[in-house]
Amino acid sequence: MTGVQRRSLALAFCLTVITISASAQDIPYLSGRVVDDANILSEGARTSLTAALKAHEEATTNQVVVLTVTTTGDESVESYANNVFHAWKLGQKGKDNGVLVLVDPNDRKMRIEVGYGLEGTLPDAAAGGIIRTWMTPAFKAGNYDKGVQDGVAAIIARLEGREPTGLTPIAPPSRSSNSIHISAPAMEWPVRILFGLFIFGMLGVFTVIGVMTPGMGWFLYVFLIPFWSMFPTVIIGPRPTLVLVAAYLIGYPLAKLNISKKEWYLKAARELKTSGHTSIGGFMVSSSESGGGFSGGSDFSGGGGDSGGGGASGSW
Repeated sequence: MTGVQRRSLALAFCLTVITISASAQDIPYLSGRVVDDANILSEGARTSLTAALKAHEEATTNQVVVLTVTTTGDESVESYANNVFHAWKLGQKGKDNGVLVLVDPNDRKMRIEVGYGLEGTLPDAAAGGIIRTWMTPAFKAGNYDKGVQDGVAAIIARLEGREPTGLTPIAPPSRSSNSIHISAPAMEWPVRILFGLFIFGMLGVFTVIGVMTPGMGWFLYVFLIPFWSMFPTVIIGPRPTLVLVAAYLIGYPLAKLNISKKEWYLKAARELKTSGHTSIGGFMVSSSESGGGFSGGSDFSGGGGDSGGGGASGSW
């Protein structure tokens, strides 16, 4: 091995060590049952939480820990929480009965990460309900003490098989009677992508069919308006959906009017008028008294996703 090769290997080793060290520094030191690195909790809240979590652990051996961070960086809140959970080895060995409550105030994200041993007692749906009911409203109001304390109290109650007592959720801000507010549901990014591919793929295909097909094209234009208005809201929220609907309402007629001047479109329209059927892109289009029909050999299928690891995430 030459001197150059040895120096290259040494440099690569140093870079690897530095990278690993930098990654490890992203996970705070487990200094107690409440690690408030973001400094969003009052001293009284930290003391109260520590006492409640200690009492619960002594009674059940379940280990519940609260962590606040200034940011999760480029990692998703799910990935970061999972890495912290494994680095801290929360829960008893062989029982896997740990729970991590992670709050990232700057990125406005949170997660309840649940150990495998407690997934039956604190399933994803229950963890999501705690986030929506007790934590999110308080965080929106800027009250981190109440959000974390009520969330932890609800978790402990669930793990102990009882209903939470003495908790009052913060009511959402009042709105005028003529205002309408719709927000996209909390959804982890893999599920959001899968639903987006299915919804936009389906709407996109039928929109293209409508633009390219004589006869039934204008019927599809009107027919698809409610679908473009509602389905994308689940994925991208109401305001982007309004922009998308406006683009559809304007873009569809312009595209159809432009394509209607093409020779192949005129030919298909003539064939529909004379013979009652034509072929467009390998699909057979037929006319009928109801305004037209479409048949082809393509099938559409959608997929779903699993959050994995157990728990639930939220944002505010």
